[in-house]
Amino acid sequence: KGELIGLFQYIKRVRQEIAAINQGADEDHNFEGMGEQLDAIVKATENATNTIMAAMEKNDKAVAKLKGMISDPEQTAILDQINENDQSVYEACSFQDITGQRVSKVIKSVTFVEDRVNALIELWGKDEVKKEQVERDEKTADEKLLSGPQLEGKGLDQSAIDALFD
Repeated sequence: KGELIGLFQYIKRVRQEIAAINQGADEDHNFEGMGEQLDAIVKATENATNTIMAAMEKNDKAVAKLKGMISDPEQTAILDQINENDQSVYEACSFQDITGQRVSKVIKSVTFVEDRVNALIELWGKDEVKKEQVERDEKTADEKLLSGPQLEGKGLDQSAIDALFD
């Protein structure tokens, strides 16, 4: 009888842990949203890199135009140095590709774990798992106001934030 009670308690604890993974610490930190957050990281770094590259290309054109307008060797040397610095920026922007590849690996791992958790939830029954009470940390006043960057289409957009300061 003691073993049966122990087994029952163990099964109950497993169900509670599955519910905790599924429900998350709060609405902003749940397991299901991790893949979306990682995708958002890749998109944000890609957008930032594209913006940097576009600005650098404009700088290169401006330097080339300016170079055609001057004949002073010292000024030409300065423009050559600017071109060399631009190349360093282009090379540094390769971080985005590497970051994207690494985050994609993490996304695959998260998806694998998420699939296993979802299979366990199906096994227990979604309704039963939802009934489980999950302890959540109480948010401070600042944490309630500040939830960090939002996924596209969620939260305030930049124009709404700017309007707060007008």
